Amino acid sequence: MAKLYFHYSTMNAGKSTLLLQASYNYHERGMQTYLITAQLDNRVGEARIGSRIGIGTEADTFAEGEDLFDKIARRQAEGPCACVFIDEAQFLSREQVWQLARAVDDLRVPVMCYGLRVDFQGNLFPGSAALLALADEMREVRTICHCGKKATMVVRQDDQGRALTDGDQVQIGGNETYVSLCRRHWREATGG
Repeated sequence: MAKLYFHYSTMNAGKSTLLLQASYNYHERGMQTYLITAQLDNRVGEARIGSRIGIGTEADTFAEGEDLFDKIARRQAEGPCACVFIDEAQFLSREQVWQLARAVDDLRVPVMCYGLRVDFQGNLFPGSAALLALADEMREVRTICHCGKKATMVVRQDDQGRALTDGDQVQIGGNETYVSLCRRHWREATGG
């Protein structure tokens, strides 16, 4: 039975690695998958999903306002597709999450989404909020704070390593920009 899954965490928890591994498992068994990532995140190259441990693969992309139900239906028309994988799912709109849910229900294809739960200010991303509301199954991917506790928050830093508390919700970056922290250390860093 097809389901909509949301694998969420903070930065540097290994979400993309898990996505790539799960897709590989399908391929190893002779099944095809459809990988999609956010068009605006090109840190590892255009139309690529990559992990900080060095593995990656080519993927299709989604843009703001694009109909993902139609995109998945077109892919299915090309041949069998055992599972759809979405990386950087926090960048989905609420409407796109509903389109993914419709793909699960009407096209009967599992959709596995991987993304951040909250931004650097501790607010839900719109795509993450919709996934938390609509997903059939949710799984937390865990990472740790420098103190050893589970990291649930992320802080955005300036060039001098100072925590930023203002700015646009979306700023593409990696280890040079973001640090995952437990709630207590996030509050200390942000003055919250």
